[in-house]
Amino acid sequence: DKAWNAELQKVRVETSDEAARRIFYTALYHTMVAPSEFCDVNGDYRGADGEIYRAAPFVNYTTFSLWDTYRAAQPLMTILHPEKMPDIANTMLHIYTQQGKLPVWHLAGNETDCMVGNPGIPAMADIVLKGYGGFDKELAYEALKKSAMLGERGMDLRMKYGYIPCDLFNEAVAYDMEYALADWAVAQVAAQRGDTADYDYFLDRSKSYRHFFDPETRFMRGLDSKGGFRTPFNPFASTHREDDYCEGNAWQYTWLVPHDVEGLIGCFGGKEAFVEKLDSLFTVSSNEPSHHVVYLYAMIGQPAKTADKVREILTTLYHDQPDGLSGNEDVGQMSAWYVLSSLGFYQVEPAGGRYFFGSPLFDKAELRVRDGVFTVIAHNNSAADKYIQRVKLNGEPYAKPYIGFEEIAAGGTLEFEMGPEPAVWYEL
Repeated sequence: DKAWNAELQKVRVETSDEAARRIFYTALYHTMVAPSEFCDVNGDYRGADGEIYRAAPFVNYTTFSLWDTYRAAQPLMTILHPEKMPDIANTMLHIYTQQGKLPVWHLAGNETDCMVGNPGIPAMADIVLKGYGGFDKELAYEALKKSAMLGERGMDLRMKYGYIPCDLFNEAVAYDMEYALADWAVAQVAAQRGDTADYDYFLDRSKSYRHFFDPETRFMRGLDSKGGFRTPFNPFASTHREDDYCEGNAWQYTWLVPHDVEGLIGCFGGKEAFVEKLDSLFTVSSNEPSHHVVYLYAMIGQPAKTADKVREILTTLYHDQPDGLSGNEDVGQMSAWYVLSSLGFYQVEPAGGRYFFGSPLFDKAELRVRDGVFTVIAHNNSAADKYIQRVKLNGEPYAKPYIGFEEIAAGGTLEFEMGPEPAVWYEL
């Protein structure tokens, strides 16, 4: 199919590893299956309110599995599909006007309210923060704020207590921590707009995760309405009397603070204790709340540990057979993690476009981006030479642990010099 071929050609990779090439293009295909168009050829579509809208001036989409996809699939989309961003933003804003909030998990034009938190917020905020246009920016900010302030799905309790008590709401830890990172995303848009009052309010609320941190066990735990941790406690169990988590347990959710890593380190009492606990994580299985976790090392000055784990995951948890994914595809999210990580970077924070470096899998990759071609070259790359030694951007030495969205979207050349020994090329 010519259309699919054109889309897959947005990325061209060079490698002698044919299995990796097959995995990559299968993954790239998977990331493009959704969101799916949900309108007639003349623009007519059925809205979230059940009404028929005629001749919409944008392509309407559905199948927004946002709790999964805000983490990697949406950030990947902002790089590879700039032409679709205005339509996706307009779809989300029309959903907001029709149902009173940004989508949570929209399927065939219907809000399912499936999964926890406010995942439409980081997805929408990411589009705004990356400078995309073609939609009403004032309406976007209104949608972000109002969606974050709705007194439903535990938010009323959160605004009353400062956190969601586990004795009053199921999956309290998961909901609250997802709300916290969404609040951070709203705060970043407020900062971009110069709205200091909103920035301060949402940034403060984004730290609600701290209520759940138990310094004795060094896990995030359910906290009841009287301020006591739920007992008994088993960090490997997702259930104990009630679910405090969602599709995970305390081992995963303790790290679901991609927006405030310094604050999380403070909970542990310092970097040494933080790293000790993080090192011990990798004896347990993972799911979406863990997708950013291996990149935390790069954020705190230990990129070799990120490289070790990224390469291990890329080469052992994905393969080119029919069961080549380690779990549910989750509407492209599992594959998006592979695509971004194999290219050498991953957006850790919920929105805004800082893609932290890991360990590129391919010798060379060319991405068709907003303003041209962005080329990633990994010199001296191999299974043994998996550690980044030095980085250049457009021929100049580059001393950051991440690359910004604008640098990628502008086109250019990113070069990694790889080697067999761990190295740190940046200062925090």
